Amino acid sequence: MPAKPKSGELAQARSKTAQARTAKAGGSKRAAAVKRVSKGTASAILDILCRTYPDADCELTFASDFQLLIAVILSAQCTDVTVNKVTPYLFKRFPTAKKLAEAPLAEIKEIIKPTGFFNTKAANIQACAQALVTEFGGTVPATLAELTKLPGVGRKTANVVLGVVHKIPGWTVDTHVQRLSKRLGFTENACPHKIEQDLEDIFPQQDWSKLSITIIWHGRRCCYARRPNCAACPVNQLCPASTVKAF
Repeated sequence: MPAKPKSGELAQARSKTAQARTAKAGGSKRAAAVKRVSKGTASAILDILCRTYPDADCELTFASDFQLLIAVILSAQCTDVTVNKVTPYLFKRFPTAKKLAEAPLAEIKEIIKPTGFFNTKAANIQACAQALVTEFGGTVPATLAELTKLPGVGRKTANVVLGVVHKIPGWTVDTHVQRLSKRLGFTENACPHKIEQDLEDIFPQQDWSKLSITIIWHGRRCCYARRPNCAACPVNQLCPASTVKAF
C-alpha cells in the first residue's frame, strides 16, 4: 500500500492547486476585460504592424490557384511549414483537380498524414477536387459564393485564395486573427464571421487581405497564444491586453 502524503505535503499541494486556479481565473478576467479600441487606435496599431512586417505574405508554397486552395484546406490545425513539406509530393502525384479527384483515397491519406486529421482532410480535398471537375470544369472559381460551395471550403479558405491569387480583398479569420483581434481590441466577438464583420467596419476594404496576413505574421512571431511576448511587441503601448505599459 502506498504511503499517505504527510499533512505538510498535502497542504502544499492544495496551496499550489489553489494558486493555479487563481492564476487561471485571473487570466480569464484579464482576457474578458479587454475592451474595443477606437478606429483611430486600431488604425495606428495596424500601421505600426505593417511597418514592422513589410514583407508579410502568404507562407504556403503553391504554383497555381488549385494548389493554394488544397494547401489552405490542409493548413487547418497545422503549421504552414508542415503543409509545405507535404504538398510537393502530393501535387507531383496529383497535379490537377482531375487527378486528385480520381486518386486512391488511401494514398491521399498516407501522403497528407503529417498534417493531422488526415482522414477528414483527405476526404475533403478529394471531394473538393471532384466538385471542381464536375461543377467548374477543373478550374477554381473566383467568387466567394462559388468557393464556399466547395467541400471543405469556408470563408477563411475562400478569402485566402481570392486575396492571394485574385487580389480581391477579404479577411482571413484564422486562429491568429481571431486571437489577436480580441487582444488588440478590434472585436469582442468569438464567432469568426462576426469578427470578420467587425474588422470590415474598422478598416478600408482595399487593405483587408494585406492586414489579415500582417496580423497572422504578428501572431506567429510575437503575440503567441499561450505566452505573448508583450515586452518585444511594437504595439505594446496601444494594445489594451498588453502587460507592458508606460509609467
